[in-house]
Amino acid sequence: MQSVAENIAITHQRRTVWFGLALAIALDTITQMCWKSAVEHVPESLGLWPSLAYAFSLPLFHLTLLLFLLQFVNWMTVLAHADLSYAQPITALSYVTVSAASIIFFHEPLSSLRLTGLVLILLGVWFISRTDHRTADSTATQQEGTFPAEVLQ
Repeated sequence: MQSVAENIAITHQRRTVWFGLALAIALDTITQMCWKSAVEHVPESLGLWPSLAYAFSLPLFHLTLLLFLLQFVNWMTVLAHADLSYAQPITALSYVTVSAASIIFFHEPLSSLRLTGLVLILLGVWFISRTDHRTADSTATQQEGTFPAEVLQ
């Protein structure tokens, strides 16, 4: 039977994982919206290198790079507390949020085929969310400070 302190630690870890995953989805959605907005400001008549130079001069592109950095830091935190095989599929919810934001902000159409794909993503995320975010083997391995044998081979 688990002690009160163990239950509190487990609850804290679950909240950390879910907050980090929600933040990952939000950051990805905002980043994609900023990136799309920045690219829309680049004239189509420019070649590749002038387009890149122009994009790097846009403050919105700088914000996009900052958001990518924040995503990286957040993702490192999430992966410290959850299995990759759990966390990565959950972040597929950003496909849904990016699509919704694209419809709202960029007036992009949503076909029935895209809608079906988004519903399937939601179902997949729901199934994965029913599992534990941390397997016993990965927790024990992390506490020992070593890699599983199959990773080292």
